[in-house]
Amino acid sequence: MRVIHLNYSDINGGAARAAYRIHHCLREASVDSRMWVNKASAGDWTVQGPSSKWEKLTVALRGHVGGQLRHLLKTGNPIIHSPAVVPSQWVKRLNASDADIVHLHWVQGEMLSIAEIGRIEKPIVWTLHDMRAFCGAEHYTDDHRWRDGYRRDNRPAHEARFDLNRWTWQRKHWQRPLHIVTPSQWLADCARASVLMRDWPVSVVANPIDTERWQPLPQGLARELLGLPAEVPLLLFGAMGGGRDPRKGFDLLLQALEQLRDDPRAQGLELVIFGQRAPQSPPSLGFPIHYSGHLHDDLSLRALYSAADAMVIPSRQDNLPNTGVEAHACATPVIAFNTGGLPDIVDHQRTGYLAKAFETDDLARGIAWVLAQRESGRLGEQARERAVERFAAPVVVEQYQRIYAQSAYA
Repeated sequence: MRVIHLNYSDINGGAARAAYRIHHCLREASVDSRMWVNKASAGDWTVQGPSSKWEKLTVALRGHVGGQLRHLLKTGNPIIHSPAVVPSQWVKRLNASDADIVHLHWVQGEMLSIAEIGRIEKPIVWTLHDMRAFCGAEHYTDDHRWRDGYRRDNRPAHEARFDLNRWTWQRKHWQRPLHIVTPSQWLADCARASVLMRDWPVSVVANPIDTERWQPLPQGLARELLGLPAEVPLLLFGAMGGGRDPRKGFDLLLQALEQLRDDPRAQGLELVIFGQRAPQSPPSLGFPIHYSGHLHDDLSLRALYSAADAMVIPSRQDNLPNTGVEAHACATPVIAFNTGGLPDIVDHQRTGYLAKAFETDDLARGIAWVLAQRESGRLGEQARERAVERFAAPVVVEQYQRIYAQSAYA
């Protein structure tokens, strides 16, 4: 079975890391897997990206045009929008290749236009890393136009000017169904309920992680390596720009921490934030904050998860965040809201705590409850077991091989 993965990048961003891990796990299982990207950073010979100055320039130009089109829409939704209208050369290369399966991932940033997806002649498997494939141009949205259809009479009040989302959605009525894969049950339920994909095959396959490589380090050693305090309880929060992205729920975390100031179970608590630099005016929480910035190598991330007593993911909307999977692989319990794909990671009061959606008092209760268990190590052990059972590479590869076979011979 020969598979070509298409993703905007190989390792920059959560979707890229997930796609690259799928590709890498398949190669470890002797699948002829290759990856084509717009931006290659991994230094991996199995990943092919633009090499000439002209190719790199056209990538930048396509992204610029898409960005200008986004300005036609005035919206209160701050999440990225992708109209996917600018053509590329990928389809010609895919159709001329020897691939048995074309595996699409995060193909936004004007990497692949909507029309081009319909012109791919190979069987397609498409792993969704957000909601955009069945929405308009939005990558995430709170409204339900994707469920009801993008009509003139159901446009959100916060939108004005050109209805970019409706125009983008109307161009997505592809003639043949694709096999959709989602890393979480929540996203699968959304796809099955959508107008565009309700009659398509949809499978749930978790994003994999190499559980042999991602193992916990001794906590004392991890803290020493990172220069973190040795004895105090440490709570970890991580997201690319998470403090600025309302979907990541940093404001909800701040409210929960405010409620923990006088809780004896949180005595001595310190917060570690990675994925962003320290702001000029850090928030006043009553707890010390350590900013670790952007960490790109797996060893540093392993050390960070291993150093923490718990990780908190206060997202309002999320698919299957890599940070939660990585934390569990490193035996770190996770506290999160019971929303989106987070219940696929956290087993309530067994590997962490699932708070009632967006109730910050329950999130605070969950943080305190997990910290109270930290001496026993039981939650961490069970988190590690869950990672091996659900997210280990052999488990995920077997599921993808089955889907590839179904798609290739359908």
